[in-house]
Amino acid sequence: MKREIIMTEDGSTSIHLPEWNESYHSKHGAIQEAKHVFIKNGLDLFKEQSAIAILEIGFGTGLNALITLLEAEQRKQHIDYTGIEAYPVAFSEIQQLNYADQLQATEQTQQFHVMHQSDWEQKEMLSEYFGLTKRKQFFDTINDENAFDLIYFDAFGFRVQPELWSESIFTKMFQALKAEGVLVTYACRTSIKNAMKASGFTVEKLPGAPGKREMLRAIKK
Repeated sequence: MKREIIMTEDGSTSIHLPEWNESYHSKHGAIQEAKHVFIKNGLDLFKEQSAIAILEIGFGTGLNALITLLEAEQRKQHIDYTGIEAYPVAFSEIQQLNYADQLQATEQTQQFHVMHQSDWEQKEMLSEYFGLTKRKQFFDTINDENAFDLIYFDAFGFRVQPELWSESIFTKMFQALKAEGVLVTYACRTSIKNAMKASGFTVEKLPGAPGKREMLRAIKK
């Protein structure tokens, strides 16, 4: 499948799949979407915790992981980060992405590259406060239980991969979270909200990132 590096409206890059007319991030701004959905409406809920475990569904370009690493170092919060990805992005593509520059974090460029060059299934300590474990697997094979405080659900959209937004997948997410755990996603479709509720989540709509009216946050109560 053809893949193109594109520039989004906030100046940050992303990867576009013309055949699907689908991108890894919002064309309105990759970085601003990541910060709004996953940091402001996810990670910020756990500011008072000294340590947190995060599961990312769709590791992709590593943008969410890089932003979270920067937050961990700034807050001095220990973050154990697990990224799930079935189809890893090629390192040649990673080298074309401008996230470190756009985030004014050029000193973390090497850490960003190590994220993608490190071994799968092994924990890599990228800083004193941030450990990364990448797992190469399909989402329907996830069987973690009570392991994570927060899930970044960043799969490709419902339009192209509806099976990733099903009740069976969200049941796995519910099981993977600790009590009072939180799942955040950029999406806000009625069928997705219903699948979350059917899986046991308490679900709320929140204002979306620029260019998108709403997003969803689900809590395991």
